[in-house]
Amino acid sequence: MKKLFFALTLLGFMATANATIVTTSSIATTISQDADEQAPAEATTFTQELKKRFIEGGPGFMGIVLICLILGLAIAIERIIYLNLATTNSKKLTEGVEEALSSGGVDAAKEYCRNTKGPVASIFYQGLDRMDEGVESAEKAVVAYGGVQMGQLEKNVSWISLFIALAPMLGFMGTVIGMIQAFDKIEAAGDMQPSLVAGGIKVALLTTVFGLIVAIILQVFYNYIVAKIDSIVNDMEDASITLIDILVAQKK
Repeated sequence: MKKLFFALTLLGFMATANATIVTTSSIATTISQDADEQAPAEATTFTQELKKRFIEGGPGFMGIVLICLILGLAIAIERIIYLNLATTNSKKLTEGVEEALSSGGVDAAKEYCRNTKGPVASIFYQGLDRMDEGVESAEKAVVAYGGVQMGQLEKNVSWISLFIALAPMLGFMGTVIGMIQAFDKIEAAGDMQPSLVAGGIKVALLTTVFGLIVAIILQVFYNYIVAKIDSIVNDMEDASITLIDILVAQKK
């Protein structure tokens, strides 16, 4: 009797466990299906919400802020590509120039610099090209052409800083104009209705939010570009000093 009771109890426990597993599995499947169905809807809702807020902010000021973002990003991406291409291994270049000077003279070193990309190689070439006139002339050529290369590195960067300052100012201007329009509606209605005030203030603040977002995005790119330029300029200065030392040693 005890064995029969134990067997029945075991069978009941197994049946309950199986039912629980099936129920849990079906619930998990249902939740997963609901999540899959809701994910595209949420993505679409975010896109529609962004479009809605952009339109509510007014196409005038919001459009100008968007243009600032597009132009700023275009210049930033162009500068990042240019600066990455301008980055060279100065140590390897210096060793190659020194070896070329020892084996083939100035002409071989100039040819080596001509076949190497980057501002450092261009500065080396200008210095070697004035080597016949003396070390002082070569040093002056290196300093002068270094300034030219620095100008090339900093080209159009000032436009990014302009867009960083312009975007929030346009947003603030849109905010002020939106507040003026809200008070005009209150004056025309002759009564301070909450809907009039809330609508005008919401439209006014949207321009400020978008302007600040644009400024933050461009500021990140601007700081990266400035840091990259500083790194390349420091590399150029160190390499130029090394080149002058090599030329002085070659003269001796």
